[in-house]
Amino acid sequence: MDLKHIRTFAAVAREGNLTRAAEHLHLTQPALSLQLKNFQESLDLTLFSRTAQGLAPNADGRALLPSAQRVLDALDDFQRAIGALRDTVQGELRIGTILDPEFLRLGATLQYLVEHYPKIRPTLRHGMSGSVGRQVRAGDLDVGFCLGPQASAAGQPGLEALPLASFAYYVVAPKGWGAQVAGRGWAEIAALPWIWTPPDSVHHRLLTDKFDSLGLAPHAVAEVDQEASMLDLVRSGVGLSLARDSIALRESQANGLLLVKGLAIQAELSFVTQTARRDDPLVTAAFDAVQAAFA
Repeated sequence: MDLKHIRTFAAVAREGNLTRAAEHLHLTQPALSLQLKNFQESLDLTLFSRTAQGLAPNADGRALLPSAQRVLDALDDFQRAIGALRDTVQGELRIGTILDPEFLRLGATLQYLVEHYPKIRPTLRHGMSGSVGRQVRAGDLDVGFCLGPQASAAGQPGLEALPLASFAYYVVAPKGWGAQVAGRGWAEIAALPWIWTPPDSVHHRLLTDKFDSLGLAPHAVAEVDQEASMLDLVRSGVGLSLARDSIALRESQANGLLLVKGLAIQAELSFVTQTARRDDPLVTAAFDAVQAAFA
């Protein structure tokens, strides 16, 4: 049963006139008439009788009206309670972030917090995905964004994870390496030069999981801690690496990097907190904001 239909029923019963009820609900009269018709049909009841002045509740309508009003009063009380809670939720909210703000929809997340929880003061701390999870577990962060193999965040002890998005990481090769990578599988490309990254990076964890599962040891020739440096080395012809799907496609179009066909790893972006703190008002506000941003 739709709450808007209950509001329509109560407004028409109170006003006794479709035009005045429509004005009260900020609806057109045809829209209100349709809602009232649908409500009565869903109940298989006729709730109004026509009068010289408009409409008046009949016996069934009068019987249902007190219950309808109690539902609407309870909803108003509920909304007031939410507003009161939002006014009382305050303090610093430490958010661990990774990658670029647009990818995480940080703008939309922070806008929601500012509008709905004005007394919360978000503090953003940037780091690698692996370190964000550790800091949340240790209590150094309240919440954070984690990126890694699918379902990896949900499997971390002591953490509760909200999956936000799934996507692929592609193996990217320097321009002109077509002959070296064409038709090759993981076993063959493991022996080629690789640009490696620190253990806390998503690239490291995705590749380590993949190569370990196959019993392979990649040939790492350099290690960098910044994605921009990693891509620059691939462009320079030093070796292979991984890149998120949107970045890989952009680099392919702009700089001629090769996407190795058939070699991709699925990854997942999640929002995490300590399991024991999931019902903390600050944490609940953060999850509300992220869910709204990714809706």
